[in-house]
Amino acid sequence: MLSAEGVVHRFAGSGRGLRFPDLHAAQGEQVLLRGPSGSGKSTLLALLAGLLTLQEGALTVAGANLAALSPRAADDWRGRCLGIVPQRLHLSAGLSLRDNLRLVAFARRQPSNESRIDEVLARLGLQAHAAQRPSQLSAGQAQRAALARALLGQPQVLLADEPTANLDDEAAQQALALITEVAAEYRATLVLATHDSRVMAQLPAARRWSLGAEVAA
Repeated sequence: MLSAEGVVHRFAGSGRGLRFPDLHAAQGEQVLLRGPSGSGKSTLLALLAGLLTLQEGALTVAGANLAALSPRAADDWRGRCLGIVPQRLHLSAGLSLRDNLRLVAFARRQPSNESRIDEVLARLGLQAHAAQRPSQLSAGQAQRAALARALLGQPQVLLADEPTANLDDEAAQQALALITEVAAEYRATLVLATHDSRVMAQLPAARRWSLGAEVAA
């Protein structure tokens, strides 16, 4: 379901690059992407999502060879196969929670599936907040809203970038439990980037994908 071999990313104009270790993960497996600041966790997530162009190596995610996808095909593939929970949640401040979820279908040039939105809101305990704007949500509710958006397409792969970074211990435990629970429910491969020791403690059986800040020759 996820395979990375010989992946290198070079930063334009800087003479600097990152070489990522190889990894193979099965469908439904949990992977913790670990490394210090600057080691490339967010860069690797962007490569796995097809948001950055693969420069060297081979990446296969959710059955797709990412190097072979055109920009339009990559957009379609993301919509069908991926769920992304960014570190900055990127909820539109002027829209209600329900309208934020409707944007997913709009971006895919598809009609909004209201029954699916209702299903996801119910699954995450957000029905009572559907008409509220992001500023009216607590940190935990906003985290669940971002997860709801990621789950609308029933993803095969779920990518989460530092989902516990700005949460206290109780909220972090709840957020992580929810992410892993829904990933298991959908049998999605979960790739979670973190430097949070609390995540390591809560997911002791997850596969580690440890990054260094190696410069690519």
